[in-house]
Amino acid sequence: MLLPWFFEQFPLYLAPMAGVSDKIFRQLCKEYGADVLTTEFVSAEGIFRRNARTREYLDFDEIERPLGVQLFGADGKHMAEAACQVVDWVRPDFIDLNFGCPVNKVVSRNGGSALLKDCPTLASVATAVVRAIAPVPVTAKIRIGWDANSINATRVARLLVDAGIAAITVHGRTRAQGYAGAADWDVIGEVAAAVPIPVIGNGDLSSAADVANRRRENGVAGAMIGRAAMSAPWIFNQIKEYLASGRMVDAPSLSEKWNLVLRHCQLAVREWGAEEPAIRSMRARLMAYSRTMPNAKRLRENFAHVATLAEVKAIAEENILNQESNSADQEKVENAIPALLLS
Repeated sequence: MLLPWFFEQFPLYLAPMAGVSDKIFRQLCKEYGADVLTTEFVSAEGIFRRNARTREYLDFDEIERPLGVQLFGADGKHMAEAACQVVDWVRPDFIDLNFGCPVNKVVSRNGGSALLKDCPTLASVATAVVRAIAPVPVTAKIRIGWDANSINATRVARLLVDAGIAAITVHGRTRAQGYAGAADWDVIGEVAAAVPIPVIGNGDLSSAADVANRRRENGVAGAMIGRAAMSAPWIFNQIKEYLASGRMVDAPSLSEKWNLVLRHCQLAVREWGAEEPAIRSMRARLMAYSRTMPNAKRLRENFAHVATLAEVKAIAEENILNQESNSADQEKVENAIPALLLS
């Protein structure tokens, strides 16, 4: 089944990142221009066994559409049944199959990127899910291969097309690489050229120019943004404006960034219903935001111990005041230069 957003635009996806792509962050990214959202990956076995905690990962609001639920697993029958249950429970716009996760606890159960070494099982899982939930579309995310000696993304993509998959996201690293080294966009381009369905490129997309270059040079039909969005969710709007006009939009001001951070924290507290555990859960997220701010090292040290909204606000005020003070000192130096030249 065709996905309508590929006819309307060059869609920008928010990557499904475990512990990151929760409902709050997805909605913030949507506000900043993300076109398509996907849940954190969900265990098909957990769904199949009707695990209550697993089902919590399926929660989303209507404003997030189009939204997909990403499942991982290696048992075709259980994956198909889990997909049917998800469709019945929350009616997502699509189901996404995770054939790319490199994490040991997933791979050790023959899930995620482990299936790149077992193409018959991968194909049978995809076929079973497609047949079980038709006409709801099914997409898949893969890596370029298990390791440098077994790069097989093009072969895997053709198998997925034969299985009825509607679109494929290709992360440009092998499982062996994890998230280290450079993403191989030549392989992503080869996949895009080899299959008749949309291919979404993923990996090392940290700016609007990166996306524009990959779209032009590698022929992808969409882009998936992961780690760059963790520290700068406004990247989606920057990419859209650059693709439309060639104009680079400035990042938000420091005060605007802090307003976003504080809002994220407040929403987390509301979701948790308890301030301290909510803010502790935000520590890694706050450290990611710090990468776009001055005195990032100091911020990371402070965030490692933060436990209340008041503490976050105090850190924000100090950071903004220090930046304003530095800017004022810089202005004094610049204003003094002409006088020094005349002396």
